[in-house]
Amino acid sequence: TTTLKELKSTQAQLIQSEKMASLGELTAGIAHEIQNPLNFVNNFSEVSNELMDEMSEELQKGDIEEAKAISADIKSNLEKIYYHGNRAADIVKGMLQHSRSNSGQKEPTDINTLADEYLKLAYHGQRAKDKSFNATMKTDFDPTLPTIEVVPQDIGRVLLNLITNAFYTVNERSKKDLEINREGGYEPTVSVCTAKLGDNVEIKVTDNGSGIPPHIKDKIFQPFFTSKPTGQGTGLGLSLAYDIVKAHGGELKVETKESEGSEFVIILPL
Repeated sequence: TTTLKELKSTQAQLIQSEKMASLGELTAGIAHEIQNPLNFVNNFSEVSNELMDEMSEELQKGDIEEAKAISADIKSNLEKIYYHGNRAADIVKGMLQHSRSNSGQKEPTDINTLADEYLKLAYHGQRAKDKSFNATMKTDFDPTLPTIEVVPQDIGRVLLNLITNAFYTVNERSKKDLEINREGGYEPTVSVCTAKLGDNVEIKVTDNGSGIPPHIKDKIFQPFFTSKPTGQGTGLGLSLAYDIVKAHGGELKVETKESEGSEFVIILPL
């Protein structure tokens, strides 16, 4: 029993370290992602400050109409500041949800929004690690999707893992293609699609990377199995993703063609 306790403790530590590793990737992405709304907030604040000076001048001149027009501009800027401030707050909220130890609480979640957020974060995370990285992102979200009861930070973690893996594989293929043929011609592409299928929601993460060789396809969801070079992968990402989806009563499948790409499919019950 002591050995079993130690094993469980080690397993918990490994899962925590995998969460922290994915948080590290996420943090880099979040820095990029927050930069945008904060730039808007700063710019609109600056402009509004100048407009206040102009409005004071017009009021001193006694030109009430011009002052009114300027005040309407200031009001519009304040609305924009409020919008972008909330955007930044939402991103931070998502990050805190992702990092906090899991409360395991299911809540009604908009899967399209979740998938879109994590696609952007995974992209920025990859860009932060490798400045030369570039990929086309495609989305096809089903607008009729109802909200579903899931633990959002857990499903977010699954999406982050699958999308980060997809970016990794298209980036690797892109580098290989360049070595073989300087002309290029290969366009690294990652797509995220959602659809309602009967009583389920289906989320597909598709890449046009190198695909998974048949001899390792059955192993990819096993703990500690990784096809990445030493030091680059813990081999826990996909096994954790598999467990999370299973715990939600869903399933995680993969379709792959060597040298054509892979498609990971998450199926979650409504």
